[in-house]
Amino acid sequence: MVSRPVLTGLCRSLETASNFSNFVQNGRIVRGRGIAMKLLAQAGFVLFLVLGLDACVQTACSAEMPWIKVSGDKKGFVTDSGKRFVPWGVNYDHDDRGRLLEDYWGDEWPMVEQHFAAIRDLKCNVVRIHLQFGKFMKGPSEPDRQAHENLSRLLALAERTNLYLDLTGLGCYHKQDVPAWYDELDEAERWEAQAVFWKSVAETCKGSPAVFCYDLMNEPVSPGGRSKARDWLGPAFAGKHFVQRISLDQRDRPRPEIAVAWLKRLNRAIRDVDTRHLITVGLVDWSLDRPGLTSGFVPSVVVEHVDFLCVHLYPEAGKLKEAQQTLAGFAVGKPVVIEETFPLKCSSEELAEFFVQTKGTAAGWISFYWGKPIEELKKSRELGDAILLQWLLKYERLSEFMLP
Repeated sequence: MVSRPVLTGLCRSLETASNFSNFVQNGRIVRGRGIAMKLLAQAGFVLFLVLGLDACVQTACSAEMPWIKVSGDKKGFVTDSGKRFVPWGVNYDHDDRGRLLEDYWGDEWPMVEQHFAAIRDLKCNVVRIHLQFGKFMKGPSEPDRQAHENLSRLLALAERTNLYLDLTGLGCYHKQDVPAWYDELDEAERWEAQAVFWKSVAETCKGSPAVFCYDLMNEPVSPGGRSKARDWLGPAFAGKHFVQRISLDQRDRPRPEIAVAWLKRLNRAIRDVDTRHLITVGLVDWSLDRPGLTSGFVPSVVVEHVDFLCVHLYPEAGKLKEAQQTLAGFAVGKPVVIEETFPLKCSSEELAEFFVQTKGTAAGWISFYWGKPIEELKKSRELGDAILLQWLLKYERLSEFMLP
């Protein structure tokens, strides 16, 4: 894109040439007008070249990044030219200080660029971004313009670095950032505000091939039981609320029925403006229809209303077979991506083994990266950094086997 200093300089050249033309005409210098016209022509030609080059560069960047779609056999993904595509990336949900992206992408943009470069160096092709509702909405029907400008800048960065974006929305991770008016809405009003959020995001993103998918919400839960829930958010984990309820009261409705109605509403909001990008939803692994704790988002029921499914799966030590069986429950006729995974409950070696074992079932894998450079992790003496370093190095090596 043409920078403001370049445009300012060119405009000044045009202004100078025009003034010179008037001066020499009034001063009756015959050849002055011809000189001025040459200056005008030269400045205009330079402006034409710069604008043309800028347009060509932007077109070339977009052309180099193919669009992604579900494959014909519905087992994975392909580019618009038919080349196989395997999502392999990281969740970029916060930085190493726990700050969410919207907390720093305005004032510390160079750091975001550095993080994307580091992610690319890890051999990733997807970055999962978590958009926070309170940062993108000023009111139930009023999107925040500045947030969308920053999102547009992120799209341009993704295109430059050839990293696809898994855009997960409606986040309420930091409770202090959730607008009071949002919590005061009833179910129908809340869904409508969420629809406005997604329609505005889709409007901003619809022309970019860098969007891999829209993930409607991180770990939504359809309410169950006779008692009415008091809070839209689930319990906090490490200071963040990742689980969110789509309703507070079941009201004798089947839980999957509530989930389907919610999916349909948000799907329609996106499709009103964007019919091309993929839509999914990031489900907890306890979404399967079996005894015990469930989310109400039964894979076999909700799959009809998304382009593919995502599951968040953290295998436990010594229980890789159980994790594989859980994953198989989400393979219900469309691609399934392991959208969150990390050696949280097992070793890096076991998680790497799990990846290899799931190659025929999962269509993609997305782990985590929080911005701390590899070299800095190597110098750290913290246990958490050591675990992260070991996994990131193994994850990078795994890409050679897992990617086509």
